[in-house]
This record gives sequence, C-alpha cells and structure tokens, in this order.
Amino acid sequence: MGVFEPFRAIGYITTNVPFSIQRLGTETFVTVSVGKAFQIYNCAKLNLVLVGPQLPQKIRALASYRDYTFAAYGHNIAVFKRAHQVATWSSHNSKVNHLLLFGENVLSVDAEGNIFIWAFKGLDQNLAPIGHILLENNCPSCIMHPDTYLNKVIVGTQEGSLQLWNISTKKKLHEFKRWKSTICCCVSSPALDVVAVGCSDGKIHVHNIRFDEEIVTFTHSTRGSVTALSFSTDGQPLLASGGSSGVISVWNLEKRRLQTVIKDAHDCSVVSLHFFANEPVLMSSSADNSIKMWIFDTSNGDPRLLRFRSGHSAPPLCIRFYANGRHILSAGQDRAFRLFSVVQDQQSRELSQRHVSKRAKKLRLKETEIKLKPVIAFDVAEIRERDWCNVVTCHMDTSQAYVWRLQNFVIGEHILTPRAENPTPVKSCAISVCGNFALLGTAGGWIERFNLQSGISRGSYIDMSERKTCAHDGEVIGIASDSTNTIMISAGYHGDVKVWDFKAREMKSRWEIGCSLVKIIYHRSNGLLATVADDLVIRLFDVVALRMVRKFEGHTDRITDMCFSEDGKWLLTSSMDGTFRIWDVILAKQIDAISVDVSITALSLSPNMDVLATTHVDQNGVYLWVNRAMFSGTSSNVSGGSGKEIVNVKLPSVSCAEDSIDNDFEKANVNPPQVHDASRSILDQQIPDLVTLSLLPRSQWQSLINLDIIKARNKPIEPPKKPENAPFFLPSIPSLSGEILFNPSKSAGEEMDAQAGEMEKKRKKTDITVSLFLHSLQSSAEENTFASFTDYIKGLSSSALDMELRMLQIIDDHDEQEPDKRSELYFIELLLDYFIHEISCRNNFEFIQAVIRLFLKIHGETIRCQSGLQDKARKLLELQSAVWQKVDKLFQSARCMVTFLSNSQF
Repeated sequence: MGVFEPFRAIGYITTNVPFSIQRLGTETFVTVSVGKAFQIYNCAKLNLVLVGPQLPQKIRALASYRDYTFAAYGHNIAVFKRAHQVATWSSHNSKVNHLLLFGENVLSVDAEGNIFIWAFKGLDQNLAPIGHILLENNCPSCIMHPDTYLNKVIVGTQEGSLQLWNISTKKKLHEFKRWKSTICCCVSSPALDVVAVGCSDGKIHVHNIRFDEEIVTFTHSTRGSVTALSFSTDGQPLLASGGSSGVISVWNLEKRRLQTVIKDAHDCSVVSLHFFANEPVLMSSSADNSIKMWIFDTSNGDPRLLRFRSGHSAPPLCIRFYANGRHILSAGQDRAFRLFSVVQDQQSRELSQRHVSKRAKKLRLKETEIKLKPVIAFDVAEIRERDWCNVVTCHMDTSQAYVWRLQNFVIGEHILTPRAENPTPVKSCAISVCGNFALLGTAGGWIERFNLQSGISRGSYIDMSERKTCAHDGEVIGIASDSTNTIMISAGYHGDVKVWDFKAREMKSRWEIGCSLVKIIYHRSNGLLATVADDLVIRLFDVVALRMVRKFEGHTDRITDMCFSEDGKWLLTSSMDGTFRIWDVILAKQIDAISVDVSITALSLSPNMDVLATTHVDQNGVYLWVNRAMFSGTSSNVSGGSGKEIVNVKLPSVSCAEDSIDNDFEKANVNPPQVHDASRSILDQQIPDLVTLSLLPRSQWQSLINLDIIKARNKPIEPPKKPENAPFFLPSIPSLSGEILFNPSKSAGEEMDAQAGEMEKKRKKTDITVSLFLHSLQSSAEENTFASFTDYIKGLSSSALDMELRMLQIIDDHDEQEPDKRSELYFIELLLDYFIHEISCRNNFEFIQAVIRLFLKIHGETIRCQSGLQDKARKLLELQSAVWQKVDKLFQSARCMVTFLSNSQF
C-alpha cells in the first residue's frame, strides 16, 4: 500500500436499479443501490441512515423487509441484517434481474426464466430455495403480486404476455392476451382485480385480470418506453407513469385523461415511482443519480418538488478543496456546479444558476438547455467569501466567464467578458491572492484583468516587444499570480511562458519550453511553476531565477491533472495510463506510484494533506483517499511510499473501508477488548520524543490531585438533626380483628443491628471491587501488557480509584510477618512496575502522572521503609526525569519563541 489508501466515495445517490420502500412504525425508509453497495434514506428528510458493505459485483435488484435487505448481484443474492451479511443464496445459473418480497418469502427471477422461492426466516438452518418455477420459452421482464390474490404472482415477459402463477402449486393459472410490445413494468392498483401494465411502445394498459378485460389505455406523448408506474392511495384517482425520456406523466383515472406532466423531472430514464400510503406524495428515482419527492398540494393539481437528493449525472471534470478541506467544489459534464461536504453528506448541494426552472417553462425548453455549458476550469479564493463573489468559472465554447458567491450558493450578477477584437472562448482563469481581481485567458491569446466586486475590466496584458495585439500567439492554457500581486505568469499552447508585472501589465521576462504545453500550476509559497507538455515530461521552474530546477518523467500517456501539496514539498500528478504519482520536489525523485482500474481525470489535495480527492473516467462520484503517512508512527512522511514500484489499488467504495459505520459500531459492542487493543497499537506507534495523552476529560485526572480539597469542601458543616414532630403517616401492621395496630419504634439494639448489616453489605461490595482491581492488575502483570488494567482504572471515578489504592495501605507497620509474604507489598510492587512500563511507553501521560502522585501520597512511607520497593521507586524516578527533560525541552523552545515574539515591536 502506498502513501494514500482508499477511504470512501461521495456524490452517489442512486443508480438504474429500482428502489425498495418499507415503513417501520411511523417512518418510511427507502433502500437504493449505489453500484456495489446499498444506502438507506429516511424519507422524512431524505437523510442517510445506513450504508451497506461492498459486494463483489454491481447490485441488479433490491428488496427489503424490516431489518433485512436483499441484494441481487451476478448469480447470487446477499441477505443483510442492517449492515451485516448473514447469508448468501446461490442457486441461479444466470444473472438475477428481479426480486419480490412475498410474505415471509423472497422470489428471485433470472434472465433464463427461473423463479426461485426463498424463506428468509431461519437463515442459519436452511440456505436452499424452498421452491422453483421455470418459465418455458419466455424471458421475464417484471414480476408483481396482485392484492388479495393468495399465493399468486403476475409475471410480465419480453414477448408481451402476462402470466398468472400460483407459487404454492407452481402452476400457471392463466395467460393474458399478448400485447404487441415488451412489458416493462406492472403494478397493482387500490381497486381489486385491476393492474396497470407499461409497455416499451409508450402505452399504459389498465387491465382487469379477473375478467381479462381492458379498462383504459393511455399513451405517452414523448417517445420511449414506460419504465415505472404507481397508483395514488390517498383517495385521488391518479396514476403516475415514468418514461425513458425522464418525463413523469400523471393520469386521472376517473376522467380517463392526462392531468399533468412533469417535463424536467429527471435528466435520464425514470427507474422507479412510488406513491406513499395515504399521502399525496410521489417519490421518483432515475439513472441521473437523483431521488426526488413531489407533493400534490397546489390548487390546479400540479405537483411541486418537495425535497430531493442528487449528485452529478455525468462525470466531473474539475474538483477543488474548499473551506480548509471540509468541502469540495466540483464541476461536471452535466452542466452542474456542485459543493460536496466531506463531513456531512446532507450539506452537499448544487449551486443555483438563478431561476432555471422558471426560465425553462417560460421559453418551453429543457432545464439542461437553459443551464450554462460545462465548466472546464475554475478558481476560488476564500478570503473574500463574505464580501463579494469569490469563484470564477470558464465554460466550454463560451466567450464569457461567470462569477459565483459561495456564501449564498448562487451565481453572481456580473459576467466577465474580455474585450478582445476577435472574441474567442475563455480557456483559463485565476483569482489574485487578495480576492479582488480575476484574470482570464482566451483561446485567441488574450489576457484581461477584472475587478470581482464591480465586474469592470482593469486592463489587458499585451506583449509589446514583438508588436503583438495580444499576450500569446495561441491559446492561453494557464494563468497564475504570486502571493504579493507583484507578478503574473501565463503560458501559451505553443510552449512560451511569460512573466508580467501585475500592476503595470508589462512583460518582464519569458522562456520557451520547446514543445506544446498542456497545463501549468504555480505554488505561491515557494515560487515554483510546474508545467506539463506533450512530451509527457513534468518540468519545474523557478520563476524568480528563470531556470528549470526539476524534471520528472514516468507517465506513459496524457497527463490529466496535477497539484502541489500545501507545503510545496510534493507534486501529485495523474495520467490516462491509469497511474497516480507523487514526486518529492526537494529530493527530486518519485516517492509513490498507484495504479487504478479507471484513469484519473482530476485531483485535489486538502490543505492539511490528509485527504486526496480524485475523479475518474465515466464515474459520477468523487473518490476520497486518506493519507497514511499523516497517521503513521514514523517521523518521515514518505515512509509508506512505494518508490518507483507501481502498486495496484482498487477504487474507494461508498462504504468506508468496505464496512459501514453501523457495522463498526456493532463490532465494537460485541468485542470491546479488540477495539482497545487496536487503539493501543496505534498509540504505541507514536512520534519519537513526544508523549501521548489519555484523551480523558480534564476534570477526571485533575480531581485525583485535589481529592483532599474536594472532600473537605463537600464535608457537611452540621450533623443531621432529628425531626421535632412525628411523621404524618404512622407505620401500621394489618390484623385479623380489623383494628389498626401501630408498628412500635425499633429498639436501640435493633437499630445497631441494622446499621451493622448495612456496613457489612458495603464492606462486601468494597471487597468485591478491590478484588477486581487486584485481579486486573495481577493478570496484566502476568501477560506483560498493562493495556487492560489502564482501561480498567480509566473507567473508575476519582473517589473509587482513591479507595482502591488506600485498601493496599499497611496499617500495622510492626507486623513481624516477612515482607515477601505480605500481599500488600506484592501489589504495591506490581503498581510500581505498571508505572515504570507506562512512563517508558509515554502513554496516557497526564493521567499516569496524577495516579502516581496519589499513589505516592498514600504509600510513600511504606516505600521508604522497604528496601525492595526503594529500588523500584528509584528506577521510576530516573525514567520520569529522562522523559520529562525531553518534553520540557520542547516546551522551552516554544516558550522562547513566544517570549521573543511578544517582546518584539513591529
């Protein structure tokens, strides 16, 4: 494994697999497929509640029942209880295309017409199907259960026939008349004996299966097949149908006509439709990576969008970390400009392009035709986010650049239009470090500067040395500015790199690469300019010295993207050869190379260098990789690299490290010691000469030091007083005569016996606690690992730990018993060994210091009187002094720096 390892993928909402709806109590949940994993959303707010683990192949069908989720992939069916896979059903010889929940059974249908019946109760005892049905000479395309029809299902075929089967007797009861096209979907209606059938020719047949009669037929106005159907159950006679063109049509069954059409419901084919029970809410999903909920509450009966979750419907082209690595800006081929949250998935959203839906309705066009063309380049500056627009974007074949305000997640009011003689598309852009200026470069070689606050042009850059009318002869492939707004760097397609005076807009210097340039990137802190040319060579130039300082070779295909690390020590590059490489700028060598199955198209490294984001060919999501070197125990950040060796790595999955959060949580509950051992192994691999804290609340270990003060403060001032008056309700005992007999007060002897009994109970409880404490200490010493004992005492309160240490105190110092035979001295010696071990490992530093102080306060006199314990205490003192001197030296350096800066006058 290299420096970066797969973490997870974000931006995936759903695929072209129909979703599964289930109701648990008062809440409704929807299960969707995201490739090789599944996700469960709560329909109340469409928030993500569960992510399933990764499967070997892509999911082809889904079904759900309470805590169980059934996912068909390839020839198999995986059974999950929440996020744990509890069984795998394997009896199919071809791909499973459909799943149907049928009472306590699940029906699976494959491409060859085999229907297997599975019982999901008692999975541990039986993994074989309980029934099998073969559809001869038919290829099934859908399956459904008509309401009130016991043990019966309806199967639609690609030949256009509809068959009624009894799954108990495994016999075909009836075959309905053949339609002229393939049956794509079939759904049962609230009315008995009535079903709706959607065909590939765009027709919807509402059919009575009891009398085999056609009730009504609807036809889609748009071309394409009917891919989804759903009946309303809230009393309105409505039928919703979705087509392959992304249009949702709503039909009135009483009037037998079209009621309304949602033209731009989705960008791709509608996969699923579902009316919620007794609610005027319709849910739809599509292959455009979106789930939407529509509510029918308007006066004219038209639905409006209630809530939705969506991602890119086409692969992203450009990505960039934002807000100190908490968000990712992404621009895709679907004409959407999105903001993804790395921390909270619900905060992800698409930036508004201002009333796209209204303008599309007014002009009678699709929303995709109204949206801006795909973004090919953009730049962002966080410094002016609250003041004005802080993002500028260049769009495909567009001669203007657009500005965005991320504070409001909306496009700005200014449009930046270069004033060139021959307008050409804008190809590159950059924002100055102050956030006031935007620099634009066009395909015609024109470079112009704009004020972001007003959108007014502030001059253009023209090369007067060769009497040109623009900055470059060809396309401007990249622009950058330094950290002080002193110089501006631009690069042309023909290989010429020029350095300009930022304010005077005059050229200061230039140099030639010798071949066509593809991309440049500038690091403002170290002043290095990285260039990529057609010869697949990466060259680094010192802009001040005007000379090449580094040259990297290794990629065998077109380099797609590159970026510097925040400290400027690393250069990350990606290529169409499927590799991603990390170059050390200081050492001038490759430190890591990773090969993935799908080539990387864009990448971005977070400012903290802990997370890498990548996009890939034909992938709609953004993939996150975690930096292993940031969390390793070695002092060098490149120790995990593979050098020149290329390591093959799989792409990150939707679930973190191929396990869901729910899965990890339950594992932690089942086997806590394993979790503690894992955390212990991480803590042991710490940075040399540093200590590791316990991460306990400050009050927990600080109260050990001030325990006497706390006890004195909590001590009652006055003794409890006896109540003057007798209680209102006097205790009584029942009698056979019916007379009330008052319970006489207890005698003094009985009171003393009761108090003695209470004290005996407390003593037994204390003995049990102390025995647990000593047993944990002794077992840890025998195993030579004190991890379990540390976890035990960290879970105790301050008073409980004080009591357990005092129970080892020797009260009778004149006892003639030999020291070797006294158990108290044995356990005190074990505690000293424990302290020596923890100090040498430098773990739980502040907590161990507090425990040592309390221990010496209680047992210091005993240690002074025993020669065997004195040697242990002397060893602990030497080790403690050595460790503290190293830590204090680091503190001293920091104190000197703070003192110097505080006394300096600027």
